[in-house]
Amino acid sequence: MKNGKPNPELEKKLNRLAYVVSFVVLLLVGMMRRVKIDLGVDFSFLPPIHASLNALAAIILIAAYYFVRTGQLDNHRKSIYAAMVCSGLFLVSYVLYHFTTPETKFGGTGLIRTVYFILLISHVVLAAVILPFILLTFTRAYTFQFDRHKKMARWVFPLWLYVAVTGPICYLMLKPYY
Repeated sequence: MKNGKPNPELEKKLNRLAYVVSFVVLLLVGMMRRVKIDLGVDFSFLPPIHASLNALAAIILIAAYYFVRTGQLDNHRKSIYAAMVCSGLFLVSYVLYHFTTPETKFGGTGLIRTVYFILLISHVVLAAVILPFILLTFTRAYTFQFDRHKKMARWVFPLWLYVAVTGPICYLMLKPYY
């Protein structure tokens, strides 16, 4: 989709979908620590995949930023699609892991424990808050409402990038306790 005219009707439909998806994801994330499902498969291999998908999303987001700043809008669009795929795969993998695997507790003490929990809490809260806004920002571009997309992306991008960067950092800090 390179050229087109604004489509507010499609935006309304996609916005409703974004709200439903966000609600379902938040519901699942809220349940995953309380509900455990035995699928007969050991998913303990997933945490490094989670971290890799988040790190890849961060790199792609930085590339997307570069592309939009240099006027390479087609590359920007492709990069955003790729970042959304990485984040989506991360989310599915993360929820699957936490529904099937006992929680790993951080064992560090002192200042490192405080740093870990500050990063973890800010990561989790911002991840929950930013999801619908990522989808709404995407919807604005997809429906050719680029002025509205740009206004929203200016604050959504740094928060999404923060979440994508702090995820792997939290993983690396937790890795010795897996």
